[in-house]
Amino acid sequence: MVCAGRALLRKYGNLIDNLRILVKGGPGGMGLPRLGGEGGRGGDVWVVAKSGVTMKHIKDKFPQKRFVGGVGVNSSVRSLKGPSGADCQVDVPVGIAITTDDGTNLGELDKDGDKLRVARGGLGGGFRTEFLPAKGQKRIIRLDMKLIADVGLVGFPNAGKSSLLSSISHAKPQIADYPFTTVQPEVGKIMYPDYKQVDVSGFQLSVKTPFRTAFETVQLLTLELELYKEELLDKPALLAVNKMDLPEAEDEFQELVKQLENPKDHLHTLPEKLVPDRQINFKQIIPISVATNQGIEDLTRCIRRSLDEEAELEIQQTAKEKLRSLHALTSQSVSHKLLPPEHTMD
Repeated sequence: MVCAGRALLRKYGNLIDNLRILVKGGPGGMGLPRLGGEGGRGGDVWVVAKSGVTMKHIKDKFPQKRFVGGVGVNSSVRSLKGPSGADCQVDVPVGIAITTDDGTNLGELDKDGDKLRVARGGLGGGFRTEFLPAKGQKRIIRLDMKLIADVGLVGFPNAGKSSLLSSISHAKPQIADYPFTTVQPEVGKIMYPDYKQVDVSGFQLSVKTPFRTAFETVQLLTLELELYKEELLDKPALLAVNKMDLPEAEDEFQELVKQLENPKDHLHTLPEKLVPDRQINFKQIIPISVATNQGIEDLTRCIRRSLDEEAELEIQQTAKEKLRSLHALTSQSVSHKLLPPEHTMD
């Protein structure tokens, strides 16, 4: 079970999940040669993540999609150091990846309040520039919504991800008996009896070998995640073993469970370059069959239980951090009160 991933760029009706915008830092102010005055710096352009903001809101409110920092103030007799121009702030949705047109990654804004400077203002005119100001940085950037879900289904083509997604959620992905059926990530919602909703998204990985055992498949999936983003291996993970309706599937499942109990004893079946540096510690291994619905309810219960456990751990961790902060403040206050008064000498 892995959270997060990049979405394909697309637009469905009123849903917009990518934009190209022009950002330009403000020019600096003029210097004052006769008095050595320095002009103000131009304003920067910042992209700031704000809850409740949508891409459509940005497009509707700023149809020109042009964002420019303020002009630095010229140096004058009254103010030899000219004030800086005002910064320009672009509010964007939480969960944004920002890149340049040539694909350079500038950063990601994953939490409310995260901010990133995307264009610097120009320097004000001064002695080194013969008191002439500089223009601000100008470029076109891409704002791409990342596909964010509570749970991610990760597997190789034709493993049954789309079928599983349609079985446990309201999603209706394209399903066929050939690889690479899914041409874009799909998101579905699992609805629980207590009205809890869980977003699930599916991602497929490339084919490495034409045939592999279940154990080798798990290792290659682990390697794919490790190469993509190693911290994903620390996410809570469930292993769903599909197609249990096939002949001899039960024997192969039991063999897989034994191999995963001591994976290092079985890694010799893979080429060294395909062996991951780390192993995923699966919270549970669930045998399922999308074709017969075997184990589907067990899987959805495990997903919910795992998410609830993680939420409870986060609550406990937050409470501990607040308690530590309170103890630290209390200790500082007590130490301050116990300090002896300073003696002064006449």
